[in-house]
This record gives sequence, structure tokens and C-alpha cells, in this order.
Amino acid sequence: MRGHVRAVRGFVGVLAVGAMVLTGCASNKPKAAAPTNSVDVGTISKNDAAAALLPDKIKAAGKLVVGINVPYAPNEYKDPSGKIVGWEVDFLDGVAAKLGLTTSYQESGFDNIIPSVKGAKYDVGMSSFTDNKTREAQVDFVNYYSAGFQWASPAGKTVDPDNACGLKVIVQTGTTEETEDIPAKSKACTDAGKPAIKLSKLDSQDAVNQAVALGQYDALDADSPITQYAVKKSGGKLQLAGAIYGAAPYGLAVAKNAGTLKDALQKAIQSMMDDGTYKKILEKWGVEAGAVTTASINGASS
Repeated sequence: MRGHVRAVRGFVGVLAVGAMVLTGCASNKPKAAAPTNSVDVGTISKNDAAAALLPDKIKAAGKLVVGINVPYAPNEYKDPSGKIVGWEVDFLDGVAAKLGLTTSYQESGFDNIIPSVKGAKYDVGMSSFTDNKTREAQVDFVNYYSAGFQWASPAGKTVDPDNACGLKVIVQTGTTEETEDIPAKSKACTDAGKPAIKLSKLDSQDAVNQAVALGQYDALDADSPITQYAVKKSGGKLQLAGAIYGAAPYGLAVAKNAGTLKDALQKAIQSMMDDGTYKKILEKWGVEAGAVTTASINGASS
């Protein structure tokens, strides 16, 4: 099953009217500052064996050019100064350090990242991509995390995602939660003669989180790290509702004609997993539940 949401995700510059009503002037930036650094990328040792696998062009450039789409806290977003931050940013900065490189993040529309990787505009695409067979036909993926669907509800309100018939559930517009997960659960309700799930959507995940925290919906459905971070930053207004399900791997997108770049990335990531740096980065952001122990290539099951 596909775990991640960003199959058709796109952001709109102006929030939906509903979001404005909820938040007054809602922002796509998290109100809390990024976590205090507990992992200094400058202390990460270069892995010579991984670096030796880099294509000559990237070695000569000394950097990875990365296509990324923000905001999607805590994975990737802008801090108050406008700098792109997030756990995936810390992670890839660490991978680059293992390879003796730096990173250059280039903002892009989400749907443009994979075509731009194929066209060699970016060396790597990193934007919480779920590795699936459809995408593997276009690019290769180096897998580094496992994410699935996970729900949250207002604090004190018990919600069972497998028994949500008739409840008001809100998601981010264009996500797999909107297009696949909730419709499937709602159909199961109506097939059983029960009321459908009342699905709503907003363009901003921040606005979704706030709407549920205000008690205007029974639950939200999002990617597991997104939901866990929302709960962590809610000041006790949100709680997790059920376990992660439908897990699938996140992957770095690399062009199929990029030679040994995917092998260099895989070896660097595995080195971070083996020396504990990878886990420290995830723990810093509170997203360690999706940690994996092996960096794989093209690990999609569907």
C-alpha cells in the first residue's frame, strides 16, 4: 500500500477562505522554532568509500543540487528567517557531509521535481517522496524512512480510524489521504450500511491541524511524521488516534542515467544508520517511529 500523501500534492499561495476564518491569518510556517541542533553536520566524518562512488561531475561541483518543495513541517519548511529546515534537510545535509559535499536546495513545485531530476536540473529530488512502482518507472529511489497514514483527534476525544463512519475528518488538499485513504474507509462504511465519513480539506496542513485543535473536526488524517509533529507542537490540544498503517518507504529521487550516484547515496545513508547519526537526527525532530535500519534502492512493493 502507498503510505505517503504527496502523489498529487500542490500548495496554493493563498489559503482557502475556510482556513482564514479559522486562523485569522494562517501561515504555512510552524509557529515554533526548529528544534535546537543536537547533531552538528560539521562533525560528520566523510566516508571515503561512499564518496569514491560519486560521478565525476558531482565530485567536481562539490555539491548536491536538490529539488525540494516547502512547506511540509517537520519534513521540510522555512524557519522565520526564510531558511529551509526540517528533519529531511538535516538528514540530507548529513548524507552530503558523508560524501564530502554540500547541499544546494532549490525550491520547486512538487510535481516538477521528478521531471527536473530526469532532465538533470537537479541531482536529487527530496520532498517526502513515497517510493512506488509508478515513480520507479521514471527515476530511481534510495530509501531512507518508512511513513504511513496516521490520525490525530482533539485531546480527550477517542477516535478509531477503522470505525470513523459519520465523523468529520479533515485532510490537506490533493493528498493521498483525500484521494485514496478516506474514500476507501468511507466506502467501507456505506457498504456496511453506515453513514459516510464527512470529508473536508484545506490547502495548508497548518490550517488542518489548527481546525482539529479547535474542535471543529473529529480528526485529521496525514502522513505519520506530519501527524506526530502536529501533536508534539499542539500544546496538548491534539492526541494521536490509532497507530500508523499503510506504511511505505520515502526515497531520494535520482535520474536513471545518473550512473553510480544512487550507490554513493545508499552507501552514505547506510553509514549514517550504522554510526547512529541517522537515528539522532530523527530523535531530534521526534520522528524516530519511521526509522529503518537498511538503506535500499527501489524498495516499493506496489
